[in-house]
Amino acid sequence: MKHPLTAIVPCKNERLHIRDCIESLLPIADEILVADSGSTDETLDIVAQIGGCRVIQREYIHSGNFKNWAIPQASHQWVLILDADERVTNELADEIRALLERGPKKDGYWVYRLNHFMGYPVRHGDWGADCVLRMFRKDVSRYVGDTDHAEVVVSTGRVGGLKNRLMHYTTWSYDQTFTKITRYSTWQAKQWNDSGKQFGIWRMLCGPPLRFFRSYVLRLGFLDGLVGFQVCFLTAMYVFLKQARLWELQRAIPQPGPTRSWAGAATNQPSTGSHPSQIKSPAA
Repeated sequence: MKHPLTAIVPCKNERLHIRDCIESLLPIADEILVADSGSTDETLDIVAQIGGCRVIQREYIHSGNFKNWAIPQASHQWVLILDADERVTNELADEIRALLERGPKKDGYWVYRLNHFMGYPVRHGDWGADCVLRMFRKDVSRYVGDTDHAEVVVSTGRVGGLKNRLMHYTTWSYDQTFTKITRYSTWQAKQWNDSGKQFGIWRMLCGPPLRFFRSYVLRLGFLDGLVGFQVCFLTAMYVFLKQARLWELQRAIPQPGPTRSWAGAATNQPSTGSHPSQIKSPAA
């Protein structure tokens, strides 16, 4: 007997991605649950045009928190999480369909992702080894971690892997890339600081070059050409920024506010607490 599947798509303002994402799920999903966190573009209009999807909405705090809210609302026991910038290939769809028809032997399944950088596939380096746990039984699975990189933990420990990869179109511009790096590094530094972890100078100095060496040389990132160099460099930059933001939280000197003496000197007037434009000149 085939096990029915609910596909959950977390999204916000994904008008450029949402159609291709949902259409890649149609061959395998018995239910598609779009978990929206406040889209203000045409995302939900496109979802309505496609039809057949159930939409739920709530404020987004971080990835693990949001997905843990959405998972219990799935109608079926088996769940597949697919971000809007990901696609299920025909080969992966066939593998999942066959698995559900014969009956899964595990309670959760890892799947590798083929990440893309500005349209180019990245097959090597740290990105080439990217693997996520996305298909699982909802009654024994939960996201753990207070960042956007939270991962599913299957309480039974019965976890397997799928052979075919998800397509992941992670970034299409440097603006998108820097936005993600800023968000992820800020979250991680905050978590470290809240847990009492202290900034380390050697982690800032040695971590980035070591990560670049591992990704570019040991994991063959150079085989992806100039795209591979950029991705490996950005990965090292992310390692640096996590430490830099932790240093900022723990050691940066706060910027002082304006002082009355400065305001008075700047206008050559006695400090009255008024804005310079509000102080009348003697000739007025």
